Amino acid sequence: MKALVIMGVSGSGKTTVGQLLAQKTGGEFLDGDDFHPPENVAKMSSGIPLTDDDRQGWLTTLATLIREAEELTIIACSALKASYREILKGAEFVFLNGSPDLLAERINQRSGHYMPPGLLQSQLETLEIPLNALTLDVIESPERLVDRIVSHFNL
Repeated sequence: MKALVIMGVSGSGKTTVGQLLAQKTGGEFLDGDDFHPPENVAKMSSGIPLTDDDRQGWLTTLATLIREAEELTIIACSALKASYREILKGAEFVFLNGSPDLLAERINQRSGHYMPPGLLQSQLETLEIPLNALTLDVIESPERLVDRIVSHFNL
């Protein structure tokens, strides 16, 4: 395995878990949010949910990174729909799942992120639960989640 996508809705801890996992394994961490074009960031910052068309170029960019990975590459990406995950094929997926209340609490506590709390509901409505992913409950600590990922994938 060369690529691992840490997926879930906003507030699930994708970046935190991905960074810790990269530190523990020596892999490269990429935050999928950093690859959104400016127009997507502007929409999200304004509280406007992205459409499938908005996400297409972004997902294609991430798919290229997955295909070209030469060492373990860990990508934080919402990957909300099965069709998005199909574009990202070639990666293994870890789904960080949590209660809506916990996710909202986390989003409300963070600062400096362009994803407003109001978009959580649209993400939850868009989310198609993955069938072929390691599913973890984010009630556990990020360190425990990383240990479970390392064990599951023998990293």
